[in-house]
Amino acid sequence: MPPATLAQVRAALRDVVPRLADLLRNVPAADPIAIGAWTATDVAAHLTHVLQLDTDALAGKQLPEVTVTAPGMADLNAQLLAEDTERTPSLLADRLASLATEFDEMAARSQEATVDWLQGVRLPPSVVAGHVLEECLIHGDDIARATGLSWPIRRDHALLAVEGGALPLITALPPAAFLNEEKAGSFRARFDLRLRGGGRTLMVFDRGSLTLETGPANNIDAHLSADPWAMMQVFIGRQEIWKPVLAGKMSAWGRRPWKLAGMLKAISPP
Repeated sequence: MPPATLAQVRAALRDVVPRLADLLRNVPAADPIAIGAWTATDVAAHLTHVLQLDTDALAGKQLPEVTVTAPGMADLNAQLLAEDTERTPSLLADRLASLATEFDEMAARSQEATVDWLQGVRLPPSVVAGHVLEECLIHGDDIARATGLSWPIRRDHALLAVEGGALPLITALPPAAFLNEEKAGSFRARFDLRLRGGGRTLMVFDRGSLTLETGPANNIDAHLSADPWAMMQVFIGRQEIWKPVLAGKMSAWGRRPWKLAGMLKAISPP
């Protein structure tokens, strides 16, 4: 699959964000826990912070200094949530919709091939938009699960989030950014990832580093065929791998398929 274009991701966001805003407006007053210690409205506030940061990136504004790892981003997110006390679902929905409009307008005017993102990484605007899409899909699902509300995910949107957001971010960031330093330190493996409806990516884990390759898939430990939304959920730890396997949404084969368990222990997305 060719790289996602900015127009494709913007179109996806114009479909996803209004549904996400409607989801937020229906969060009950009880404000249930959604993920970790975050309530549904904590997640909603976090989403507005993501949109603001990514809009600032497109605008060329200075971004917070942070190391893009799971611990580094956890600290930044905690700081932003502490500074932002708004937790009224309807007001957060309005804020999200307004920021999404601003982001889309900024993206439409963007003439730069790349922009400065967190940790000084240079990203194409399409990847910044892909990051917004990924966050909206994942955290919309967190809110829906907590509240019992509906949050259907289109496969093409999930594929754009993975191939247009997550995978380019892995390539752009330092090779340890998406890993658990302790658990990945001795792990070595090569996986042929085949996203259904999309392309193939070679994931190379080598003692504390994760790199992606697109050439011939040689010396492969395991091949993995996955529905993109199922892959997202497993990769970020929202779902155990056996559930999509039993549902036919993921399958693995090769010389050492058991190494997939080591991969899931090694990864720690920011």
